[in-house]
Amino acid sequence: MAIVPLPRRPLDPSDNSGGATGINPGHTAGGRPGVPGVPGDPWDAVRQWYENDLGWATVPGTPLHLITGLRFDVLDVPAPAGFAALRHLGPVPGPGSPVALRGGRIWLLVAAGGAEEVPGLLEWLDWGGLDLDLTAVGTGGRIEAPAPAGGATGRGGMPEGTGSQGAAVWLRPPEPGREVEASLPTMSALGGAAGTPDLVRVVDTVATHCHRVRLRRASTGPSESQPLAFS
Repeated sequence: MAIVPLPRRPLDPSDNSGGATGINPGHTAGGRPGVPGVPGDPWDAVRQWYENDLGWATVPGTPLHLITGLRFDVLDVPAPAGFAALRHLGPVPGPGSPVALRGGRIWLLVAAGGAEEVPGLLEWLDWGGLDLDLTAVGTGGRIEAPAPAGGATGRGGMPEGTGSQGAAVWLRPPEPGREVEASLPTMSALGGAAGTPDLVRVVDTVATHCHRVRLRRASTGPSESQPLAFS
């Protein structure tokens, strides 16, 4: 697997250093300001796992961030909508494209370049003009790096704060040694891994459940508790 080199000039950690930044300028996923990593600390082990085992480019800091638009893009949606969509698209955990959770948001990884297709797809699918709270994070964006599950770095000990409420975690983690791109939804499922849905189906399904969540909240008020579980 080819290793994606670090960018010559890392993204300014003072700019929207939260969980995800994408094409929706009104949404920021929140997070802690990034600071330079210290070689040998637990976050350095996490960085090496992402860069060496997965070949994913990172932005040093605390917490570490992953650069989108190179190996993958991200659909960032409200957790209730994300979980509902995943019940239709496939079980978690299980085979398929990686999925992460941060706070009240679900991140679904899709093929690089997919974020650029989302606005046009939403228009084509008659979702254009609606406030769906759906963010597409692609070229120039980043997401907080979820800590590898089960001590996958093999270095022992995880960074302070990982696993705490609101920290990014993998629901369906990427698997080192496998080409992640083969499992990511694209504009055409032809040539992809068996059972991989195409991007059109993913976007339509996610948009449908984002709209349902929006209508439910409008009718019951924002105080209603939304369960983050499958049924």
